[in-house]
Amino acid sequence: MLFSLIGLPGSGKSTVGRQLARRLQLSFLDSDQVIEGRIGCSIREFFEREGEERFRELESTVIDELTRIPSCVLATGGGAVLRPANRQFLSERSYAVYLKSSAEELFRRLRHDRNRPLLRVADPLARLRDLYAVRDPLYRETANFTIETGRPSVATLVNMIVMQLELAGVWPAATESG
Repeated sequence: MLFSLIGLPGSGKSTVGRQLARRLQLSFLDSDQVIEGRIGCSIREFFEREGEERFRELESTVIDELTRIPSCVLATGGGAVLRPANRQFLSERSYAVYLKSSAEELFRRLRHDRNRPLLRVADPLARLRDLYAVRDPLYRETANFTIETGRPSVATLVNMIVMQLELAGVWPAATESG
């Protein structure tokens, strides 16, 4: 089974995804890392050079390919849900988990991060609020369930996700051994 993590930049998709993959004993893929490997530069540089539209085209191709992998945990870029085709790939081919964070929480986490192209603006908090307003309905439309990230530890978030997967019957209840 393919599990995908969606949410705004800084919501923890890559960090939680790595730990979730380890816990489920699945491989982990990050669509942004795959894209950077293909373009040979950072997404920030590509964004500045080629623009957002060209990036979104490439991202859509990568999401299409990665959602065809049968058994892994996939962390997507924050804007992956902007294209209807990506939402369809994620909702039809994966079990999607929305890591939901408030704009204020994301700002606290990201305020010193200079590698987020969409946050390189005069008022990053206002930008995060705008992104949330546009993307939250798309995340909710795509996701099988939502986890409020707030301040729990990564381990707690992973436990919450695994519990939801077990309750939904998409992942067998693990027998814990000492």
